[in-house]
Amino acid sequence: MQHTKIFLIRHGQTDYNLQGIVQGSGVDTSINETGRKQSLAFFNKYKDVSFDRIYTSVLQRSAQSVQPFIDLGITWEKHEGLNEISWGNNDGTKISVAEHAVYNDVIKSWQEGDLELKMAGGESPMDVYRRQVPVYELIKKREDDKIILICMHGRAMRIFLCLLLNVDLIQMERFLHHNLCLYQLDLVDGVCSLKLENDISHLENN
Repeated sequence: MQHTKIFLIRHGQTDYNLQGIVQGSGVDTSINETGRKQSLAFFNKYKDVSFDRIYTSVLQRSAQSVQPFIDLGITWEKHEGLNEISWGNNDGTKISVAEHAVYNDVIKSWQEGDLELKMAGGESPMDVYRRQVPVYELIKKREDDKIILICMHGRAMRIFLCLLLNVDLIQMERFLHHNLCLYQLDLVDGVCSLKLENDISHLENN
């Protein structure tokens, strides 16, 4: 029987988060001072957990958020499949009022089932879902990994949680996410269950 505990976190805060700048897979930002404090707070709470493997996206803000664990020598892998969604032409730009209205319309269309819709030059939720599937299949094959840590990105995390929990993508907005929040899941014989959602208790003193 496979029983893998999954610790799934979002990356720590970046300056772009603060400035309201679109931060998709086309923007490789670093975490800021607050993000580093969030990373350390998470490490301090969970440093005694015996993680077998760490998964991150290839974007540096993801790896930086779990760097204290990587420094312990835990096996670490980067996967493009875990990258944030691409917001296309909007990546790296500050959204105007008009563009924000377009964004809201796109989100509404996704909730109504148009999951192949994408921002100009970007990716759709289904594009992201399709590139995440091989990563999840790899995780399921590694039955000897008892506890794993995954660090990724807000929209991509919502999509990944739908994949893990076998939830229709039209429901992805239900998965809230704070910088350096934690979702805990149990993967038992290929079936995931949610144990902890958007937890930030480790950040309470930071």
